[in-house]
Amino acid sequence: MALNKGEWSEVYTFLKLLSDGRLYAADANLNQISTIYYPILQILREEPTGQLTFSRDTKIEIIDQNGVKQFELTIEEFKHKSVELLENIRSSSSSTFDVPDVLNFMNSINISKLKAQSREKKDITIVVHDIFTGHKPILGFSIKSKLGGASTLVNASGATNFIFEINPPLQDTLIEEINTINTKSKIKDRLACIESNHSELVFNNLQSDNFKRNLTMIDSLFPQIIGEMLKLFFKGEGSKIYELTTNIKNINPCLYDLVNHHPYYEYKIKNFLTDSALGMTPMSIWSGHYDANGGYIIVKENGDLVCYHIYNRNEFQDYLFNNTKFDTPSSSRHGFGLIYKENGKQYFKLNLQIRFL
Repeated sequence: MALNKGEWSEVYTFLKLLSDGRLYAADANLNQISTIYYPILQILREEPTGQLTFSRDTKIEIIDQNGVKQFELTIEEFKHKSVELLENIRSSSSSTFDVPDVLNFMNSINISKLKAQSREKKDITIVVHDIFTGHKPILGFSIKSKLGGASTLVNASGATNFIFEINPPLQDTLIEEINTINTKSKIKDRLACIESNHSELVFNNLQSDNFKRNLTMIDSLFPQIIGEMLKLFFKGEGSKIYELTTNIKNINPCLYDLVNHHPYYEYKIKNFLTDSALGMTPMSIWSGHYDANGGYIIVKENGDLVCYHIYNRNEFQDYLFNNTKFDTPSSSRHGFGLIYKENGKQYFKLNLQIRFL
């Protein structure tokens, strides 16, 4: 089975957690905090045959949904396979590749689903011993890997299109001229041409009513805030989230009272990034309940695993804020970047996609 590096990283995380038996917390710069860790008691997996429980003590016991022990393996076997898989992930130059020995091992312990459902934020479900409370919670974690290409935080789709009205309207001949600009930076150049003709983009709406409502849960003005940040990004005035946040704070489109330097924009954007990381998607109704209720597991370049959990929420938010950026998806695929008319008015769409650095 050929998987990409991100997908193999999910398998690697499963093997390494059972091998190490501990998951360490990280600071805002991905440095391991040696004094904060979560002992791994079990990993739960949903397979076509039912739930499997991988219970870790001095050995690894695999128990089926009826409580019957199916297998018993040594921790060393999981360690060996995690090391082998890490070497393959780091050495592969292909976009997708196969690791037969690891695949055979996974099949031998009745695992056939190697990657999580794309509609879910959580990639792995773990039972940990909470050293702070003594409880043994079941936690869902999202896995992000730095072994391959940069992962996305918010995936582009038609639902992530933001709609702007062109004010004042442009002449038809000029619209045709702008829409035919086909340079390497065509969106940026089209926006520049609109502005050079004394018109501007005024935020109007989102293509998806559901995504607009999700964003409005954060703040009634939050769709406008992201819309203004998108304009800055596509005009070439920054791509990193923290840069764009500084720029938007200076512009202050919501006219917040900044006399006492309240971090209105930073606070709302960090909440948006956190919600997007742990549960919110553009197409689903956002209830505020996190699917990845444990947090994030990061696979570092050297193969170490670190996590951001509820106890280090501030570090997690700082990590997201300082390590994400706006990205440009395909304009033809997602239907944005052209002037169009509707009900006698002129509009222009820009698309939101957020990726890790």
